[in-house]
Amino acid sequence: MADVVNRHGGDFLAAHGHRLSHGQVKALADIERCRTAALGGHVEVYDCGHEVIAYNSCRNRSCPKCLGHKARDWVEQKEGDLLPVPYFHVVFTLPHDLTQVPPVARAALYQALFHASAATLLEVSQRRLGGEPGFLSVLHTWGQTLTHHPHVHCVVAGGALTHDRRRFHTSRARFLLPVRVLSEVFKAKMLDELRAQPLPGVDAAELALLLDDAAKKRWVVYAKRPFGGPGQVLRYLARYTHKIAVSDRRIVDIDEQTVAFTYKDYRHGNEPRTMRLHANEWLRRFTTHVLPRGFVRLRSYGFLANANKADKLAAIRELLDVAAPTPPADEPERTPCTCPACGRGALLERRALRPICRDTS
Repeated sequence: MADVVNRHGGDFLAAHGHRLSHGQVKALADIERCRTAALGGHVEVYDCGHEVIAYNSCRNRSCPKCLGHKARDWVEQKEGDLLPVPYFHVVFTLPHDLTQVPPVARAALYQALFHASAATLLEVSQRRLGGEPGFLSVLHTWGQTLTHHPHVHCVVAGGALTHDRRRFHTSRARFLLPVRVLSEVFKAKMLDELRAQPLPGVDAAELALLLDDAAKKRWVVYAKRPFGGPGQVLRYLARYTHKIAVSDRRIVDIDEQTVAFTYKDYRHGNEPRTMRLHANEWLRRFTTHVLPRGFVRLRSYGFLANANKADKLAAIRELLDVAAPTPPADEPERTPCTCPACGRGALLERRALRPICRDTS
């Protein structure tokens, strides 16, 4: 990714920079500088004479190099929320016509998508399971070829807590909620959201026609097979919740004009294929998926929402007669570091490296 930006970012910004937000421009700059001398770092010196230099990461959520530790840290925080019940994967997506909105309207569209999908699961669970569900929702805005395809993935615990907290109704082992009901309720709620709060930059009359047309179509809510258990849920979350539009491993070639990347062809059995795009078009597609500053793409609802989550989870565990997870043991004190090259040299000092500013003259 950094190679693409370093090689073609200047031309792209010259051609399209006036259409980009501050966040999109910053994401490209951060990706290019990530783990380079431009951001500074530190050097470790060992008594054997070996030195190790490590540069700082940019910590931008659109940078593929900065996602691994964020995912691990987040999963560790969520380990204590897991329950001994089945977990299900439900995906809410929109008709294609509704996704073709101007950039200024996308944040409002994503917000409505979150609200409608969450309200759907809360309402249908109350009717079908007799209580409040608990689930995590993650916004993805891309398709395999980097096109704009916003959808929400939900990881749902298989059960619902009654409002008096006296009963916890578990779902069937391999069935959560009927997808046809979810689809109809989701469509109604999403259309209500967009009618109540029109999208910025979209003509009201045009939006009304678009919504009337969308109301006539069948919307799709997809429910995948349940996970194998809490451990599989965590493995899934670790690789999925902090995913971005394209990872470094999918970029297979960069030349003077184009970028080639792999994708899964869903229409032909997920067969792997390669697409080559002009570099400006590739960067345009990538920046489409840089979310507005402060937009939260990972949210919790129901008994997993931050408000009263600890009390609700304690009540559920008591009803299921399971013990609360034990907190992780304190990490042992670190022993003196040894040289990664020879395995014998001891660490003498660790000093900071100042960021190297570029000469812009």
